[in-house]
Amino acid sequence: MSHENINLTVLGLEVGFKPGADMGRVQDAVRLVEDRFSVLKVNGGQQSKDILLTFLAIGLADDVLQSQKKLDDVQNRIMSMLSLIEKSDEPL
Repeated sequence: MSHENINLTVLGLEVGFKPGADMGRVQDAVRLVEDRFSVLKVNGGQQSKDILLTFLAIGLADDVLQSQKKLDDVQNRIMSMLSLIEKSDEPL
């Protein structure tokens, strides 16, 4: 088994990924970054690549935070339902 990093090109930059990384997921992430960057580039006009990448990073971070909040909400609802189920199983 090789312990060398796997290199991919993302927006013209060579990026190394550790061995064992889920390369299908990494490639999906690369496509997402490149697609969103293209949209920002079209809408951002002559903004520098650094500024566009900063907007992209903020947008992706916001997506992660929103997803985490939704996950937390779902977990809280599940815990509430489990609590109700456990209470309904108690003898009267």
